[in-house]
Amino acid sequence: MSDKPRLEIEYCTQCRWLHRAAWLTQEILTTFPEELREVALVPGRGGVLEVRLNGVTLFSRKERGRFPEPKELKQAIRDVVDPDRDLGHSDRKPDAPPATPES
Repeated sequence: MSDKPRLEIEYCTQCRWLHRAAWLTQEILTTFPEELREVALVPGRGGVLEVRLNGVTLFSRKERGRFPEPKELKQAIRDVVDPDRDLGHSDRKPDAPPATPES
């Protein structure tokens, strides 16, 4: 068995949030193509949208009252799987200029 983490996205089938969960999966796998063992889409009910990494909840729509932004999920995953990794534009503040090499 791989020691890479397993990510789960549990989504509400009643609310028809499969497309949202699939889009988040695509965003995450594009950023972390080698770092995760798998990303599982887990059907749920009752308005659930939760993202868990190795069973630890990274985001809960019920707790936060909103949907996750891909940027915040990528940062939370990165903090576990590769803390020193720079996520480029996902790490910059909205009005911050891009990082430039020192002269």
